[in-house]
Order: sequence, then structure tokens, then C-alpha cells
Amino acid sequence: MFDLEENRKKVQNALLVGIQQPKMTRQESEYLLEELTELTLNLDIPIADRMIVKLRKPTPAFLVGKGKLQEIIDLIHEKNIDVIIFDEELSPAQQRNWERESKICVIDRQEVIIDIFSERAHTKEAVLQVSLARMEYSLPRLTRAWTHLSRQRGGGTGARGQGETQLEADRRMINDRISNVKKELKEVIKHRLVQRAKRLRKPVPTVSIVGYTNAGKSSLLNALTHSDALAADKLFATLDPTTRRLDLDNSQHVLLTDTVGFVRRLPHRLVDAFKATLEEAVVADLLIHLIDVSNPEFESHFETTKKVLQEIGADKNPTLIVFNKVDLLVNAEIIDRLRILHEDALFISAESGEGLESLKEIISDRLNAQLRSTKLVIPHDRYDIISKLHTSGGIRHQTTEDDGVHIEGLFSESLQGILTPFIMNA
Repeated sequence: MFDLEENRKKVQNALLVGIQQPKMTRQESEYLLEELTELTLNLDIPIADRMIVKLRKPTPAFLVGKGKLQEIIDLIHEKNIDVIIFDEELSPAQQRNWERESKICVIDRQEVIIDIFSERAHTKEAVLQVSLARMEYSLPRLTRAWTHLSRQRGGGTGARGQGETQLEADRRMINDRISNVKKELKEVIKHRLVQRAKRLRKPVPTVSIVGYTNAGKSSLLNALTHSDALAADKLFATLDPTTRRLDLDNSQHVLLTDTVGFVRRLPHRLVDAFKATLEEAVVADLLIHLIDVSNPEFESHFETTKKVLQEIGADKNPTLIVFNKVDLLVNAEIIDRLRILHEDALFISAESGEGLESLKEIISDRLNAQLRSTKLVIPHDRYDIISKLHTSGGIRHQTTEDDGVHIEGLFSESLQGILTPFIMNA
């Protein structure tokens, strides 16, 4: 069995190469390179140097021109670099060409993200989806000197000179595994859809926190629900959904879910990989779109999240925009400008607690606006109905009379079917 951790330690020096596309500003390319730095450090890969290549026109063979190719090769010899990581997606041919010329491992942002996801996925569906993404990514790259990021980190010479027969055998083996994983995924997804249908029948409203990775979603979940879900200051700290009960007041509660963080240039292969997590956003009664306002790139992060929500069909859900980490913001003018652009937005700090009570009140108001106010008389022998109404958290007033239990409250459409026989006549 290949030891991923052991081989990762063998990588001594990585060179990160950012690409400034013709329509991209220098600042934008620098922020993207900084993000790649965080991703790389998440894998415990040491970084020896970083550089940004200003690209006028991409070349089919190496992406960059011959002059820049030679400059990079000279740099890797000078600093004993044993892996080059590009922030731009490389084609299989470009990776092969780079590895042939540089004699070291060359990978891209996609491969780094896939490797992070493969380590941190825990649910069966996420594990299968990441496995599928890895195999589909690797299949056209089998002729590379290093066939997998895990094996690449040895920094050695790689497995060269394999015959065509072995290559074809490897391709058949991977295609067979892809086919088997897809079959297994169909069953897992079918099971998830059954669970989703059950969840939709539950009377308790659901709220999902969505946003760019490292926006503070897990910290907000912990602050609101007094729980201890993993909250770390790093990209993709959590991949699988975490759900906790949130009490809004004495009679109302909701289920609050923390979802996977989004990121720019997320490999499309991995969008499906996290439908299980993002499913919580699709079916939520309310979305909290959380933004780290202290990050200089927060506007790009905001647009990235909106785009992903659109891709998964969650952009039509009622959404509350919440700017987090206001305690870290030095320039107060930014908040003044955002209050004009987003009149209904909230400004909070999950760390200090600022604005959290207002957030709970707004969540309650938004959810109640979707509910129907109903007056009921429940017979004394139907405490199963009363119990279900208490579970929903929608009861506002309850008294016991001779003719039954009189209840007034706000209840979801999913409950109207069982409540109709007990509705009081006007």
C-alpha cells in the first residue's frame, strides 16, 4: 500500500507558478497565487519560491513561451526544486512536455484540490465522487513520468519505459474501476434522494450556511448553536455537512447546516463530488450567504459563491447576505458602501458575537414570512398531532379547554395536510 503521508514528506521544494491572463490584473493573479499557496500548504508541501508569468498568448506545448520555460528550468536547478505547481489548468500534453523538459514532477491546481478533497471526504458518496474525479483526471495522463500526485511526491525519476501493453492494461483497469464506481454511486445517490424526501416531510425549517471557503461558516454554526464542529483557519477545513439545532426563541427552532466552502477554479469534476453537501443548500428553507468582509477579494468570493449556487439550482432559494469578520476590518468605509449596495445585509463577527442576536431575529422573521398563521383545536386523544407541532417549533400560543387543545402558530405548507381537519372556523 502506498503511503501518501510518507511520500509527501519527501518533497523538499515546490515552485508555484501563477499565470496572469491577458484580461487579468496583476493584483487578481497575486490573490489567486496566494490561494494556491494556502492549498499547497494544506498538503504540507514546502514552498521554495513563487512567481507570476504574464501571459500574452498561451502556447499549446507548454502554456508559456520558450523564454519563460527556460527561466523556470534554470530556477528549479538553482533551488533544487522537485515539483512545479501551476495555478492554471494544464492539458495532459502540457504536463508531459513540462516533465520531459524539467525532469521533475509538474502538476496543476486541479490535482492539488483533488488531493485535498480525497483526504477530507468522509461520507460514502463524497469518497466515491472524489475517487471518480481522480480516476477521470488521471486516465488521459497515464503516459506521464509520474502517474499520480501521491507517487509524484517521491521526487525521484518515476516509472519510465513501460511497454504499450502495460499502458493499455492500466487503461482498461482504470476504465473498469470508473464503471464500478459509477454503478456504486447510482445506488448511494438513490439512497440520498430517499433521505432527502424524508427530510422534506419534516416540519422543522432548515437553514444552510453557504459561502467561500474560510469565510467562517463552521465558526458561525458553533457560535449560534454552542456546538464544537471543526473550525480551522484553512481552506476546505470541512467537506461534509454538519447539522445542529438552533433555538431562535422559547418556541421556535430550526436545523442549521454548515456546507462545504466554494473556491475559484474549482475543478468541474468535483462539483458533482459534493452534491451530497450542497444538497443541503438546495433543499434549505433559507440560505445564509456568509462573506469574509476582511478579505480583500471578498467581492470575487461573493460572485463565485453565487455562480456555484446557480449551478446546483439553489439560486432561487430565499437568501440572507451576511458579512462576517467585521472585527477584523480596518476600513469602516467599506461597510458604509456595502450597506448602500446590500440594504438587507447583516454585519457580524462570529468570533466576537457581534450581530448574532440580530441574525437570529432576522432568520426567525424570514422563516415566519414563509409560514401560514393557523388556529387549531386538537382533540385530547390526538397528542400525536400536538407532539408533531411542538417538534416543528411553530407554536405561538397553546391552552387546554374542554373541547380540546387550542393552538395558534405558524406552520409550514408540509403540515397543512394533517392540520386541515383541526382548523378553527372563522
